[in-house]
Amino acid sequence: MEIEVDTRSPVPNYEQIRTQITRLVLTGALPEGTRLPPIRQLAGHLGLSNGAVARAYRELEREGKVVTAGKKGTTVARTDDREQTDGRNKERAQALADAAGTYAITAHRLGYTVDDAVAALGKAMTP
Repeated sequence: MEIEVDTRSPVPNYEQIRTQITRLVLTGALPEGTRLPPIRQLAGHLGLSNGAVARAYRELEREGKVVTAGKKGTTVARTDDREQTDGRNKERAQALADAAGTYAITAHRLGYTVDDAVAALGKAMTP
């Protein structure tokens, strides 16, 4: 699991962590049952306080994306346990929009046209 936090960003550290883990869960990069790093370990890795990571985990648990079982740690919630609401659909749509924005910036910087970028995306998504 690769999480990065920009300490100069106006977005709070815990929110950056929450957003990135949410995206990983929604895209399937963190499948159900995956154990998240312990709070102290992730905080140490990111150079943050334990409180920032703990708050991110609490928010994720409140949203139903993870389950915390005391000393057994925090794991990605089963799909059946996650809320299947419009809120989740909005988060999925936002994750897609964010990824599209990043892709568009990269394609533009490399000098490709919109048609070239769309063709490359189509090719990447075709099995």
